Amino acid sequence: MGRRVAVRIGSLSSAVLVTVAIGCLDVSPAAQAVASVGAETHAPMIPAPGPGPKGFRAATATPKPWSSTNWSGYAVSGSGFTSATGQWTVPTVNAPAKRRARQFSSTWVGIDGFNNSDLIQAGTEQDWVNGQAFYQAWWEILPAFETPIAGITVHPGDTMAVSITQGTPNWTITVSDLTTGKSFTTHQAYSGPMTSVEWIQEAPTVGNHVAALAHDTTVDFDNGTVNGANPDLVTADSGRMIKGGKTVSIPSAPNPANNGFAVAYGSVAPLPPTI
Repeated sequence: MGRRVAVRIGSLSSAVLVTVAIGCLDVSPAAQAVASVGAETHAPMIPAPGPGPKGFRAATATPKPWSSTNWSGYAVSGSGFTSATGQWTVPTVNAPAKRRARQFSSTWVGIDGFNNSDLIQAGTEQDWVNGQAFYQAWWEILPAFETPIAGITVHPGDTMAVSITQGTPNWTITVSDLTTGKSFTTHQAYSGPMTSVEWIQEAPTVGNHVAALAHDTTVDFDNGTVNGANPDLVTADSGRMIKGGKTVSIPSAPNPANNGFAVAYGSVAPLPPTI
């Protein structure tokens, strides 16, 4: 067994500690650097100061985009969400001005976690720790610990795909690197309320605090589905990440197919993907 690092993956309003077996999965200097950080966590959505997140179709007759201190991207809410899919291009972590600074990001697809503490999700992380970049795929179900995926080596520019589907009795989580052809599937019990689906760029929690967001290149999400159908995303489903009163991550408008979008670091919304 290798060293384990506490990692928090979570929903919008509460955080749950998880652990990652670093030493037994990847003994590279980058992995060891992440291990030295301590408690990295992917937290629930934390509403930004003000009236809180809005934009869920089931929540209001006049939806507006929502905001959060740790999530940006798109979310739809309602009931009976039994499957979700999505693809994205793994971003490149840009080196911060202070190369020894620590910055973190996580890109994922999930069901639940928006205004509840349940969540089933899978994705990638893109971190800058101790002067170097670190990339990794993972899956997780609250409140259990995050599980890194040892069989997939993530590279910036890879196209990742996630599928989360309800089964009898267990759910199926599949994470694929479409660029390298590597894929991972696990079957797990899950009993959340199934009231939201998300495609998210997240600032994880490190040491019980939301971390500085890694300065990633733009992330393009595509081929999102909900219950096997096009989610028909609208701008009101989108949310930006706000820290210290400033926007630090912002999504684009939906793409022409209304099943994808882009997310950019900073306050300037990117152009949506062209397909």
